[in-house]
Amino acid sequence: MKKLLLAIIIIASFKPVYAQQYALFGSKTMFDAFENPSQKSFTLDSSRKFSSNFFLPYFGVNAANTGEASDVIRRLTQTGVFNTSGLPLLTGEVNHLYQNSNIYVATFRMFHSYKYQKEIGLAWQIRSDAQIDYTNESLAIFDSYTNFPASTPLPGIFNSSGYQQSYHQFSITYRENYNKRLAFGLKASLLSGILYNEINIDDSNLYLDPEANSLNLSLTGNYRSNFTEGRELRKKTLLPFKNPGLSLSFGTNYTSKKGLTLMANVKDLGFIWWRKNTQETIVKAPDVSISTLADRNNINNEITDIFTGTQESKKFIAPTNAKIDVYLSKTYGFYKPSFIVSKNLFYKGGDIALVNSFNFRNFSGSVIPLYNLNNIFMVGLQGKYQTPNFEFFLGSDNFVSTSYTAAGILSNNGNTGSSTNGNGASIYMGIGIKFGRVVNHPQFSDVMPGINDNEGGSFFRNLFSVFKRK
Repeated sequence: MKKLLLAIIIIASFKPVYAQQYALFGSKTMFDAFENPSQKSFTLDSSRKFSSNFFLPYFGVNAANTGEASDVIRRLTQTGVFNTSGLPLLTGEVNHLYQNSNIYVATFRMFHSYKYQKEIGLAWQIRSDAQIDYTNESLAIFDSYTNFPASTPLPGIFNSSGYQQSYHQFSITYRENYNKRLAFGLKASLLSGILYNEINIDDSNLYLDPEANSLNLSLTGNYRSNFTEGRELRKKTLLPFKNPGLSLSFGTNYTSKKGLTLMANVKDLGFIWWRKNTQETIVKAPDVSISTLADRNNINNEITDIFTGTQESKKFIAPTNAKIDVYLSKTYGFYKPSFIVSKNLFYKGGDIALVNSFNFRNFSGSVIPLYNLNNIFMVGLQGKYQTPNFEFFLGSDNFVSTSYTAAGILSNNGNTGSSTNGNGASIYMGIGIKFGRVVNHPQFSDVMPGINDNEGGSFFRNLFSVFKRK
């Protein structure tokens, strides 16, 4: 596909995407333990020693688009029809599309030691992030130039920016109790880049000349991508370790005597060195004349050639979408409210969520009002069944928009939904199973891993001992 901005938007619209799934924070699920590294997932005298998803589904999907182009994107995603005829032009409107993805392909976790409640985990994830700010005109030019006014300069109408980054993440996690109320955890990851796209148009101008049957286009900016060989996604692009990287997550949680739980994390602080097949174009096209007598595909190809015709190989380092999270919760009988603030460190955006969980035996339901700092309000729902050795959860962080999107796709009706708060979709689910012998308390078992271990004692106690006076 050679429609540059449109291609990035379509990629972001259709790829599986990840939301933080806040209702799972503090849940003792595998997701909670891998995403919040200080959290534990095993229960003494009940849980078995090992846990895994056994390649069963463990994923989340979420995407949102806001702005005047929401109806265009809705019709595109629900019916496959790209039509911008009703899209307002020359309003200065900027649309915003946001996407994050996180799919746990394989997980394995082990209860390592009774003393300090040590747990070790391994995981293989595939993740993706995208943020795109685009003008109405950036979409409309790929549909039809006839909607633009003729014989007048149109400056700045294509000024847009955005990126999309996908990668493998191979992680090892470690957590332990520092004491009865305080715990720490680490997650170290080896990354391998899969796909990267970045576009920045700083200056632009369009002049439609009906007498010469041409449109004169001026663009200044840059474009980076590792799409090569006809810009097609090939199987070899998905192979790991073409573009290496590293990331680190670390966190802590504390439970007060009155049962108040406080958790704080820094997540996925890292980088990817994009070096295999990466290309960069410095766009300096002061006056490109394109014949309007050509068909739409030819016009689109000529616009795309501005970004791909003079590409040069260039290695570069891109940061991962690191976050800082703060979580506060307390249980009142069957009701557990949780307040969560999550903020991106290098890219704009973040979330403020209030999780209301209601528990009955092994079942729980959650209602999650959520405000995204990109000015998107959502309401999520989650259902969960969890025993000490089995977990299943299903939910959505944006239930209303998801319902409209699903109904539109099933009925092939692009008018299903509302543009009031943009459009989007979200669904996540997971299945986890524990196996092996039960991790009993030592007074109930002759065998307890770590009860007599002196295997370096507490890692974090040894680490923090350098700050103690001797």
